[in-house]
Amino acid sequence: MPTEADPILGTWYQHLDKGQKFCVVALNDDEGLIEMQHFDGDLEEIDRDTWYQLDLEPIEEPENWSGPIDIGEIDDLGTEITDTTGDDWNAPLQELRATEPEDSEEEGEASGDEWGEPPASEEPWTGQA
Repeated sequence: MPTEADPILGTWYQHLDKGQKFCVVALNDDEGLIEMQHFDGDLEEIDRDTWYQLDLEPIEEPENWSGPIDIGEIDDLGTEITDTTGDDWNAPLQELRATEPEDSEEEGEASGDEWGEPPASEEPWTGQA
């Protein structure tokens, strides 16, 4: 049965025939378009004529309305759900941090490359040849 409910920005709806949940995320009155974001994150754009042919009804916002989004902190949604922790985000960076050299050189000894040659010195460029 076609809907009589008007699309309202930020309101959640459910297809009665399919069971899919979505939220209206944008309305373009000039072009008569309605942009919806499904619970799984997919975006869809339909025209007003198609909207009124759908069998749907307004619903309460789902408990975990973030769908496929990773949750980094407990407070992100105000729930106890956590998929990732702060340590998970920092772990790759820890692998890249510089470490102290294993072989320490004696004080006063010039450092060099693996062939024992001193590092190249560079003169600042003055723009004149």
